[in-house]
Amino acid sequence: MRLSGNKVICLVDEEFEDLELWYPIYRVREEGAVVHLVGPEKGRTHTGKYGVPATADLAFDEVDSADYDGILVPGGWAPDKLRRYPQVLRFIREMNEAGKPIGQICHAGWVLISARILQGRQVTSTPGIRDDMENAGATWHDEPVVVDGNLVSSRRPPDLPPYAKAFCDLLAAR
Repeated sequence: MRLSGNKVICLVDEEFEDLELWYPIYRVREEGAVVHLVGPEKGRTHTGKYGVPATADLAFDEVDSADYDGILVPGGWAPDKLRRYPQVLRFIREMNEAGKPIGQICHAGWVLISARILQGRQVTSTPGIRDDMENAGATWHDEPVVVDGNLVSSRRPPDLPPYAKAFCDLLAAR
């Protein structure tokens, strides 16, 4: 499997978009990578917008981004919570500085905005945060997936197949 030996963080908090969390996790795992759900508290179960649970394997304080090869940020309302944790913003900045793949879909762009890594980048997101993305210095495109260097962005659940494939391709190319 082409991603064997890779480790990926998937951030989690309350009201994540169920498909935007689980679909990429399963896709990355199918390719052989280990994915750890990382949230505010180890063992805490979070509920998605549509009721699907996700339990954090590790807490933010237990994770060193240097030990991981990529990071996934799900959409939904969780990004508005995730962007308030200094550890999350540090993970995003460190992954970006190291050129490691960062996947973001839908409202997950809020986390990247707060990490201040979008200046001059090409992105997409849910159209509802287009202005936020552009005000952060990014050029926004209405496309299913946009890859700019180490950043993979996508709009919404119908775009999950090309988004997850692009993230896996980028991870495999490292």
